[in-house]
Amino acid sequence: MISLRYHIVSIAAVFLALAMGVVLGSTSLSSRLLSTVGGQRESLQEQVSHLQGERADLRTRLAAADRFGEAVGPMAVQGRLDQRSVVLISSWDAAPQQRDAVKELLRASGAQVTGEIRLTEEFADPANADRLRNVVTQLLPAGVQLPTAADPGTLAGGLVGPLALNPQSGQSPVSDDARAAAFAGLADGGFLQASPGVRPGQLAVVLTGGALSGRGAGDKAATLARFATQLDQAGSGAVLVGSAGSADGSGAVGVARADPSISSAVSTVDDVDSAAGRVAVVLALREQLDRQAGHYGVAANAQGPVPHTRG
Repeated sequence: MISLRYHIVSIAAVFLALAMGVVLGSTSLSSRLLSTVGGQRESLQEQVSHLQGERADLRTRLAAADRFGEAVGPMAVQGRLDQRSVVLISSWDAAPQQRDAVKELLRASGAQVTGEIRLTEEFADPANADRLRNVVTQLLPAGVQLPTAADPGTLAGGLVGPLALNPQSGQSPVSDDARAAAFAGLADGGFLQASPGVRPGQLAVVLTGGALSGRGAGDKAATLARFATQLDQAGSGAVLVGSAGSADGSGAVGVARADPSISSAVSTVDDVDSAAGRVAVVLALREQLDRQAGHYGVAANAQGPVPHTRG
């Protein structure tokens, strides 16, 4: 007869065997799993190292290409803007070193930089739109007519255009005193700063930064794009320029390219932070003199890196 003790011992032995099987099985499974994970980790580390090497190589190549562009840039643009005059306008987010590099290449092309105008962030802030409209209306010199559009970028361009650019045929030039008074009034309003003795040029470069961010970014970008459009109409042409990100939807270049009424008139460059982009700025100005517009740089919505040259 099988005793109760025998049953208890048998059941305990079964559970002990099951427990040992589970432990041994899980240990074996864990060992295989850890081995697999370890192999995948090594593979991923190799891929990361490979990609880091490729990135370092690309950066080296890019730096070399930029140095080459800086070396040949003055030769590429030599004589393109001989006896032409350019006013350089920059927004608050434009990098000073890029502004200086553009100015240097303009001079290498034979152009005369007649002055600089620096727009403040208040200029494009939607919160200041009504105040900017009022100031523009109050400072309007005699004989200058504002455009019918009511947006602040267009109205501000309608004022600054005749101040900063030589008038087209049939338009009356603004006197030096009226120009100085208008620039002083815009400066007092906190909207811009003009260099002393700024004189009107034939062409305009509007230099901006990259993609704008924060509240009202799209409105600020649109204000800059429409401002550049009015400058284009006031003189012999304008080029709207930005750095990496400027061709995005929240960048001034991107807004200009997305609007046919702007893109058909104003040329744009989206990589002024590179030597090739700065060369494109000069060549685009030359193109504007022929009343043609193009869009250059490295973004997907650019037509190519630089305009086609004409010898």
